[in-house]
Amino acid sequence: MREPNEMILADLIRMRAEQQPDLDVLTFEHLSLDGNATADEVRTYADLDANANRIAAGLMAKGLERGDRFGLMMRNHPEFVETMIASSVAGALYVPIDPRTRGDKLAYMLENSGCRGIVCGDYCLTEVEAMRAQVPGLEWIVVVESDDDTQALSDFDGVAPLAEMLATPAETVDVRVESPEDPLQIMYTSGTTGDPKGIVGANFRFCAAGMLGMLFGYQDDERPYTGLSFTHGNAQAVTLAPALTLGRRAVFSRRFTKSKLWDVCRKHGCTSFSLVGGMATGIYSETARDDDADNPVRLVVSGGMPAAIWESFEKRFDVSILEFYGAMDGGGMAYKPVGQGPIGSFGKPMPGIEMKVLDEEGNECPPGVLGEISVRPETGEDASVEYFGNQEASKKKIRKGWNRSGDVGHSDEEGWLFFDYRAGGGIRHNGDFINPSFVEKAIAEHVSVSDVFVYGVPVASGTPGEKDVVAAIVPAAGADFTTAAVFASCREKLEPNFVPSYLQVVDEIPKTASEKPQERFLLEQFTPGADNVHTE
Repeated sequence: MREPNEMILADLIRMRAEQQPDLDVLTFEHLSLDGNATADEVRTYADLDANANRIAAGLMAKGLERGDRFGLMMRNHPEFVETMIASSVAGALYVPIDPRTRGDKLAYMLENSGCRGIVCGDYCLTEVEAMRAQVPGLEWIVVVESDDDTQALSDFDGVAPLAEMLATPAETVDVRVESPEDPLQIMYTSGTTGDPKGIVGANFRFCAAGMLGMLFGYQDDERPYTGLSFTHGNAQAVTLAPALTLGRRAVFSRRFTKSKLWDVCRKHGCTSFSLVGGMATGIYSETARDDDADNPVRLVVSGGMPAAIWESFEKRFDVSILEFYGAMDGGGMAYKPVGQGPIGSFGKPMPGIEMKVLDEEGNECPPGVLGEISVRPETGEDASVEYFGNQEASKKKIRKGWNRSGDVGHSDEEGWLFFDYRAGGGIRHNGDFINPSFVEKAIAEHVSVSDVFVYGVPVASGTPGEKDVVAAIVPAAGADFTTAAVFASCREKLEPNFVPSYLQVVDEIPKTASEKPQERFLLEQFTPGADNVHTE
């Protein structure tokens, strides 16, 4: 029998359960929107170990074999983490799925990965049932019951409550994983440029991500927080993995809500939190309060802090920003420690990684010249990525040994790296490249705006490469919102070419599990002359 290994998730939790059984390592908060606290859910290492063992035994009783796959589709419930660990115990692979996934995309992810079953929240059942005929290999559905107003489980055939497994004592299951390199999960890309691709992640990768806590400077008393979904790599790598590996007492919300972010951090004494995508602009656009700086947070781990609001954000909330860059299929990460490097940079590569800006031919671009951010091991070996069941895509991702990210960026004379835009996503307006963050900052500071995202649409003239600037805006509840006032504010704060051509007023900005605005849905909804689309 092999020795326990901390780079195997199931082993890690069993070892921690022996060393620190009563440490309340994970707290799932339930602070309601009106500020009243309901019963939080707390998990110690001993809880995680016992519950994961019960779930593993229950899934194995359903026929789950080593190497099998199953879907894991729910919000940030403690059962999500326990089922992750159970997957490692059983030697199976879980497929994390954003609970908002619908229809053909959901069916594709389950069918493509060959899932034998799915563990999901009861609020996902209607969608799962609707596409079940498209996934004939789906043998079982296990459900986590929530406090959402959903249909009763009795309305669905062949559905088993996870609570039954958790209520059943189980003999200790021998961990089936044989090596840290054994796969743990298949995490799918967003599918913005075609069918989603499943990135295979090993036990080692998840456990090693816990060391990011040390790299980012998490202190012994660190209490990290996130409302990002466990179905996205950021929540796993920046918050969950450091909590489990280092014993940092993390706090999670079922989903991110910018209006209660600071209340959660104050209630639980959270000292750091993670944000990505459009979250920073959304938080910054909240109406300023006298107590904004009165919070326990000292560090914000950011993936995409707009340079235009960076220093204002730090000053307003009395926090320090650590910027980082990485992708699940990117093969590496870069970060900018607090107080080092220029504002707007995402830093320099972590140890062991080489990251450069390359042109189409694979040559390194001079400082200030745009190219594709590319990664490979520092040893000079070829980079690698494994897309489940898709060798062609795996090979295409690597060019001349480099993992080509699809992100356009540049470096400066000192080697600091900057992200400029996703390939194909730049906004060139009247010959100038528009930095959306400056436009978003100007609009977010308006008292009548709750959220904003700036993107481009092809100009009516059809001029190649030219785009008009669109600001999608969510008005603040109860505010005296007028598009004329927003346009006037833009004219006051921005140079003429940056002023939006259109204001698109929406109820909400569609976002991914990582809170990244989904431009394609706004584009689908955009029509010049529509009732909610305004020109100056």
